[in-house]
Amino acid sequence: MYFELVYDKSLAQASYVIGCQKAGIAAVIDPKRDVDTYLKIAKENDFKITHILETHIHADFLCGSRELAALTGGELYLSDEGGKDWKYEFPHNKVKHGDIIKVGKVSLEAIFTPGHTPEHLSFLLTDHPATDKPTMLFSGDFVFVGDVGRPDLLEQAAGMKDTQEKGAHDLFDSLQVFEKMEDYILLWPGHGAGSACGKSLGAVNMSTIGYEKIRNWALQLLDDKAAFTKELLEDQPEPPRYFSMMKKLNKVDRKLLTEVPEIKNLNQEEYKKANKNKLKLIDARPKKQYADSFLKGTLNIPNDKSFSTWMGWFLNYEEYFVLIAPSNEIEDLTRKLMRIGMDNIHGYITPEQLADFEKGNLKSYQILDKATVEEKMSAEDVQIIDIRRKSEYKEGHIDGAINLYIGTLDENFEKIDKNREVIIYCNSGKRSAIAYSLLVANGFENISNYSGGWSEWSDED
Repeated sequence: MYFELVYDKSLAQASYVIGCQKAGIAAVIDPKRDVDTYLKIAKENDFKITHILETHIHADFLCGSRELAALTGGELYLSDEGGKDWKYEFPHNKVKHGDIIKVGKVSLEAIFTPGHTPEHLSFLLTDHPATDKPTMLFSGDFVFVGDVGRPDLLEQAAGMKDTQEKGAHDLFDSLQVFEKMEDYILLWPGHGAGSACGKSLGAVNMSTIGYEKIRNWALQLLDDKAAFTKELLEDQPEPPRYFSMMKKLNKVDRKLLTEVPEIKNLNQEEYKKANKNKLKLIDARPKKQYADSFLKGTLNIPNDKSFSTWMGWFLNYEEYFVLIAPSNEIEDLTRKLMRIGMDNIHGYITPEQLADFEKGNLKSYQILDKATVEEKMSAEDVQIIDIRRKSEYKEGHIDGAINLYIGTLDENFEKIDKNREVIIYCNSGKRSAIAYSLLVANGFENISNYSGGWSEWSDED
């Protein structure tokens, strides 16, 4: 048997390649949309990709199953569980609980594990030349390392009322089945730390069922459904806005994108035309570079592992936009945007072009340190805004700070006092840099960014 984990750090998302070397064929589970990664693996190992599986209709990324099928001729194996509202709307092999999918000498048994979503499947792998007992469980968003999949996304992100408690109860029942599985089975989940599909995912990419029985909080509450439900639904992270679009695009017959597109470098005239048409400008430089020289009206979303998530918070799927980034980062940014189906990149300009095209129009701002914040708080009438998650705010915050989460900041502009200096902070300055650019772009002028944030403020040393 051949096995490879493909891990996308930008969305903390795991996909898997499983091959039978004797038969020369392979399966891919939950592929990302830039599928050239899997084509390269198949070519290097003389595999033909024949099977493409999904654990569920994903909310956090645009699954590349159909792109991969179009390029390889591989067949799609997708859940037929969960009722009429949870059916894929394009041709595929319908998979039910107990179905066995054979990939040469390797078999994958579908296990119905609803809770995170009503149609969710996990896949139990057996490598038959070695043993007739299962050795791996691909759990999707059912069980993670140290956590379980949240059941509230349908209600919180997709607006499906009265579904989160039902999902929690389904997950409780699914975990009863998980708890009976053999301890030695390796657990390969769909996400790692940093994903918004759970609240306390572990940093390690894999585990064993036995270890999760000992350490996973959810497995300690299987004798009390009420306590389990309360703990599961409490303090879940705010779901990014784009999640509802992912639910739709992963289900319907959408346009395919089978290769990473080349993004045009705009000349000055093309850039001026984009500005005239009021296309959004996304400055993907690090926060310090942005603070030293930025164009008012641009949104600073640095090119780090959270880039696609914040793009999904602040842009919709109809508007076109222009990137500001070095040429050598454009492919990486394009891939990150592909993975959430954000394809409307009009073009890009480099930081050097920005300085040339906007000569005399660029501004700068000073990042506040702790001493300055303390001085302003004692001597002036300032408003302090904590832009972290509600759960972070509850654990500790600067005295007098109000909590306006960055993801919904644009829905709460009326709560920001234009008559006072406003100091924003997060934990370490990354999110507050984005928030600063968002506020300035929307006409707020008396804004200061305390970059040290709660991490520095709460450090008594």
